[in-house]
Amino acid sequence: MALYIGVMSGTSLDGLDIALIDLGPSIKLLGTHYTPMPDALRSELLGLCNSGPDEIARSAIAENQWVKLAAHGIHSLLNQQQLSPTDIRAIGSHGQTIRHEPAQGFTVQIGNPALLAELTQICVVSDFRRRDVAAGGQGAPLVPAFHEALFTDGVGYRAVLNVGGFSNLSLITSENPVAGFDCGPGNVLLDAWIQTQRNELYDRNGQWAASGKVDPLLLSTLLSDPFFQTKGPKSTGREVFNLAWLNSHLDALPAFAAEDVQATLLELTAQTIAQSLQAAQPHTSELLVCGGGAHNSALMARLAQLLEQTQVDSTQAKGVDPDWVEAMAFAWLAHCCLESIPTNRPSVTGARGLRILGAIYPA
Repeated sequence: MALYIGVMSGTSLDGLDIALIDLGPSIKLLGTHYTPMPDALRSELLGLCNSGPDEIARSAIAENQWVKLAAHGIHSLLNQQQLSPTDIRAIGSHGQTIRHEPAQGFTVQIGNPALLAELTQICVVSDFRRRDVAAGGQGAPLVPAFHEALFTDGVGYRAVLNVGGFSNLSLITSENPVAGFDCGPGNVLLDAWIQTQRNELYDRNGQWAASGKVDPLLLSTLLSDPFFQTKGPKSTGREVFNLAWLNSHLDALPAFAAEDVQATLLELTAQTIAQSLQAAQPHTSELLVCGGGAHNSALMARLAQLLEQTQVDSTQAKGVDPDWVEAMAFAWLAHCCLESIPTNRPSVTGARGLRILGAIYPA
């Protein structure tokens, strides 16, 4: 057995996904643990996504809090599986993205890997994105190489869609190297709007969105953002799509019912995914969805309508729980770093070539 742990904390900031995988003859998920994000830490991490007072000290304090949360979750997972730290070869820790500006040559994920190695007594591999950015790439998405390893089984044209805070596609064929890119907002605007309007963290099953009506004027206004007109390689984040971005458009238009805004935001997510897939790989036979968006039944139904020639399923259809694909990916990325296997894909990020991703912090 070759055991690795992956820790993923995405742009939704709801919590930390921790996955234990075995990289024996095949990739196998052995155990999972979810650690909710405390409200105070979530608010601070959100605040750090924008410039503010004393942000260097604040980010250092916040990342140590994040690490202590991750270390506690890792120990809980080890206890659950009756394992010791010495049984684990490495932890792949994504950290928490607070800035992503590849056009300016940087991306920032905080998560003090030295402290995580100290608290867990396990080798930690982290800082996966910056080498790709240094090589001229977007630094995102990084999961297509893992999607290719996990979901290539002779299918002609398959796509894997991750819907977290943002949505990204991996395009898998038997003919070409994997391709992929960010499509735009996934849950980030949906979550932000329902939080401000109803004080709920997210729209369970898309029920609130389903209660509203899509407004064509608002939708066309949102779709006019320059990001949607560009082709890959491309990536995005809260620097572009956030509540202020949404409010700037709402303020310039007539008032809308709150549930109609939510319905329109769901349509924005669905259409930008569908249009991106149809433009990049028009003959896709199967779309496998992972991330929190896989549980949004309204979104899944709308994707199936928009992509009527494509079978739309959760990754569960292939025996992989959609909630844990990204955490599994970073466990796999840690393995590849230790084995000196390049895991960026120039066809995805636009980097000048293949690179080994990650920095190693021994136990």
